[in-house]
Amino acid sequence: MYNDYASKLRSSNQYRKPFLNCMDELLRYFNTIYPLSAELSTYMTTMLKYREFRKKDFLLKQGRVSNHIYFIGKGLLRCYYLKNSTEVCSWFMKEGDLCVSVESFFKQTSSYENIQAIEDCIVYFMDYKDVQFMYRNFPESNFIGRVLTELYYTLSEQRLYSLRMQKAADRYFFIMQNHQELIQRVPSKYLASYLGISEETLSRIRGGKMNKLINVKLQ
Repeated sequence: MYNDYASKLRSSNQYRKPFLNCMDELLRYFNTIYPLSAELSTYMTTMLKYREFRKKDFLLKQGRVSNHIYFIGKGLLRCYYLKNSTEVCSWFMKEGDLCVSVESFFKQTSSYENIQAIEDCIVYFMDYKDVQFMYRNFPESNFIGRVLTELYYTLSEQRLYSLRMQKAADRYFFIMQNHQELIQRVPSKYLASYLGISEETLSRIRGGKMNKLINVKLQ
């Protein structure tokens, strides 16, 4: 039965809900992944918390332990780490995405990552101890957690794949094809960092001959 649900999800992409404006919508979102028992719905309604973050607020800072797992209702977040005092953006998360510093959260160790809002955000979150209780006592929550984690790692793998491309224009084209919304919403300096190129190179790709080549490919 679990395999049937996984196959359905992969083919329909139902779990990519664009906006989660209230707790009921969040629960419906989880219910598309796997039907929630009445007991789990009650538990999540009790334990899930709501919070708003302003642009540039931090959800997590390097050196601190990640104690929360977030579900983004509205807004855009970035994760970055420092390399030789330079910020390196490793991923972006938007509406409908799971947001967590995986190693820090599940191992309860200090994070090497920072998570920061780059737009005003609405999030729902659950504490580490409440997540562990949920996994132990509600079997269906393990399947939901697995699907969300698979999505998280799929996005990470897509970034690694794009970075293995030799040409900067090809990396930009890959983002245009797979995450076009990021091109429109993410500030240039963060997008350039994510792509592993300079902001000047990104500007040339957008405005020069390489951009014309990209437009031809998109037609």
